[in-house]
Amino acid sequence: MNELTINLEADSKKPLYEQIYEYIKLEIQTGNLLPHEKLPSARALASHLQVSRSTIDLAYSQLVSEGYVEAVPCKGYFVSQIEELYFSEKFQRKESVEENAKESTENSSGVSKSKPQEDIWKIDFKLTGIDLDNFPYNIWRKLSKNVLSYHENDIFSLGESSGEYCLRQSICKYLFQSRGVNCIPEQVVVGAGSEYLLFLIQKMLGNQMIAMESPTYVQAYRVLESLGHHMKMISMDTEGMKVEELSSCDAKLAYVMPSHQFPLGTIMPLKRRMELLKWASKERERFIIEDDYDSEFRYKGKPIPALKAYDREDKVIYLGTFSKAIAPAIRISYMVLPRQLCGVFEEKCGVYSSTVSRIDQMVVCDFMNQGYFGRHLNKMRGIYKAKHDALLAGLKNISSIKKISGENAGVHMVIAFGTGTEAEWMKRAENVGIKVYGLSGYFVNEKQSNPVRLLLGYANLKEEEIIQACEMLKKVWE
Repeated sequence: MNELTINLEADSKKPLYEQIYEYIKLEIQTGNLLPHEKLPSARALASHLQVSRSTIDLAYSQLVSEGYVEAVPCKGYFVSQIEELYFSEKFQRKESVEENAKESTENSSGVSKSKPQEDIWKIDFKLTGIDLDNFPYNIWRKLSKNVLSYHENDIFSLGESSGEYCLRQSICKYLFQSRGVNCIPEQVVVGAGSEYLLFLIQKMLGNQMIAMESPTYVQAYRVLESLGHHMKMISMDTEGMKVEELSSCDAKLAYVMPSHQFPLGTIMPLKRRMELLKWASKERERFIIEDDYDSEFRYKGKPIPALKAYDREDKVIYLGTFSKAIAPAIRISYMVLPRQLCGVFEEKCGVYSSTVSRIDQMVVCDFMNQGYFGRHLNKMRGIYKAKHDALLAGLKNISSIKKISGENAGVHMVIAFGTGTEAEWMKRAENVGIKVYGLSGYFVNEKQSNPVRLLLGYANLKEEEIIQACEMLKKVWE
């Protein structure tokens, strides 16, 4: 395990977490940190660098969200296996070019004219980023201080395995108001990330066959497969998972993202939702796992209730998270269990301690109860809508793009081309320093069918960057 001695600049305008994130990313890109190598724990690295734990959490979370690092429940953080060392090779080519430029641009006074080292990508349409510039740091700092002041006698003791009761109450209230889900705190389980919640589901229900949409959220697929589940990929149409195909297999669980499917952005209509619920009701052992992916952000029309809101037979296990709505580093996700599984959870999972610190849970609870969460969400909806509109307008000016889908909700879009290959369109963007993502990476053991489609996330970009990127893409894509 590398100690990661990083020379941090306290006076730099760049936040400490960003300096740590960039250092580790560069170490991975250049091969100094090898695939599957374990990183120091957040606590150990915070102590080693003499920074706060939250600073390390934020840096690690960003690395996880970009795919450089994987978080393995109960084991720690590990360097991801980057296919074909693509980033490393690209960095080495760029470094060589910059070194040659440095040698040839020495002026008579001996001052180098070469530019400081920059990121590989000028603009990265990554799918997992969020807008951290508008995070309410001052409010979060105040709430954290208050929690430590008012609960100093008990905050460091172990809490309930399913999470702080007050937070679960707040989640119930929020879900009822925003997603139409009617539940009680006893049904809610809080955990650090969806991976841990999927682990708990496996402990409750055993190694069942799970059906997933194709294409799908590959990280969830990998976690479920690693837990011993038999996996079955079900194709999609314009309304979501094909229920007739689901019915023809032996799956007992169906993992779906009806509100804004990742990666296609499909919004499942009510008719298909009812078909899914009818499928689940036919057998006692059948359940639906609803991943309510980035459901907080919708820019057109009325909010669509969650699938769980229509669940009259109590067959839906609802998964939610604060990663998009607040920040990935918060590492607080939650699930709402069917009432019939609450006893099963206590019996089979009650021995596990909560994976989220009581301090973080109390801060989020106060953030919600004091109205900050609602105001923050409203603010971010406005900010993301402006970015959404800028990207949509820019993409519509590119004639080679034949279709745009997944818009009006979430924080990413899908674009389709009429000709060429995925690699060709991605390479054209790469040539001007823009990173876009191919849909083919989200199919499991399958090849992408026509048309060629790319994914563009915009949450982490500024409006001016989006406008600039669209102008650059127009030049290389037409």
